[in-house]
Amino acid sequence: MGSSAKPQDATSETGSSDFDLDESYVPTDDEPFMSERQLRFFEKQLVDWKNSLLAETLGTLNQLQDGPMREPDLNDRASSETDWGIELRTRDRQRKLITKIEAALRRISEGEYGYCQVTGEPISLARLRARPIATMTLEAQERHERQERVSRDD
Repeated sequence: MGSSAKPQDATSETGSSDFDLDESYVPTDDEPFMSERQLRFFEKQLVDWKNSLLAETLGTLNQLQDGPMREPDLNDRASSETDWGIELRTRDRQRKLITKIEAALRRISEGEYGYCQVTGEPISLARLRARPIATMTLEAQERHERQERVSRDD
């Protein structure tokens, strides 16, 4: 898809590299698209995001291992069960998000990150900063969503 190959000294999810990334760095359109510096920026964003989600999941697991809370009042018990149901649905959404983050990290290592999987065109840096797991340009995503709506309406 993308014409740029992954640089040899790039890292995987460890975040360690010969390339130092200034904390204030933000990718711009003035530099080559998906340069080493841009790749490290997005890799760091993705790894940090994944680690944050995993930490939240670990907190939920620890609460679950502590055992269920025995609420003597039926209303309190129902409320507690509802809260746990919401918590578990949230964790399931986060599990799916982690899968997408891991796929984005794979695309970085394969030199395909930042390029639309439909058109092969570069995804805008603004879109990638807002949604680093994006796999399509905004235009391709909108087309895809319109087609989904049409097929659902049939």
